[in-house]
Amino acid sequence: MCLALNQGNLLCRMSALAAELKVVLPISFFERANNAYFNSIAIIDVDGTNLGLYRKTHIPDGIGYQEKFYFIPGDTGFKVFSTAYGKIGVAICWDQWFPETARCLALQGAEVVLYPTAIGSEPKDATMNSYPHWAKTMIGHACANMVPVMASNRIGKETFEASEITFYGGSFIAGPTGSIMAQVGGQGADGNIDPNPNKEEGFAMAKFDLDALISERAAWGLFRDRRPEMYGPIATSDGRVGK
Repeated sequence: MCLALNQGNLLCRMSALAAELKVVLPISFFERANNAYFNSIAIIDVDGTNLGLYRKTHIPDGIGYQEKFYFIPGDTGFKVFSTAYGKIGVAICWDQWFPETARCLALQGAEVVLYPTAIGSEPKDATMNSYPHWAKTMIGHACANMVPVMASNRIGKETFEASEITFYGGSFIAGPTGSIMAQVGGQGADGNIDPNPNKEEGFAMAKFDLDALISERAAWGLFRDRRPEMYGPIATSDGRVGK
């Protein structure tokens, strides 16, 4: 059954494609829900089933990334989707800078975490290259949660009235210990990220034994030794302790 989510035939077409190719397709789209607008992603399983959607939680408002003019913060909460190939945790772009996002997805059983992204040069400072910082943040999520992280970034240039953004590209897959398994346009070696990859289209592919990774996470004890009762400050805006 095709669920179009008020977006014409987009998701219907993607459902048919996923079923034809026997792949899981994450579909990012500008969602209109009555008078609300969200930055959303739908997950289509290998048989064409729409598993539901996630609405972006963190909405940026910086120069060149003024999404608060268009979107309201998502209300779905962080979500993990059980697909034919494993449990996929999905978040969107600015969400990836928050370690809470990746940890929440891991706690919900995500076996891989996917971040579709559009990040590039900073309009306020054309000399700034934030790609290495961005990549290291994703790698940190993989290491801290011992789950593979897949970061998919766009290429191209967008020109505005008084500024422009050149998107970095450099999509990559980080393994559960932070080693770079694949990077589009990158020339990294020994599992390291290339900080200045070529801005080109391409695919990053890697293979993981998800059952083996479950055993590895258990052996390290990262989730066994957590102390949730001690983490109260992280659920506040100012880090206060107690009531």
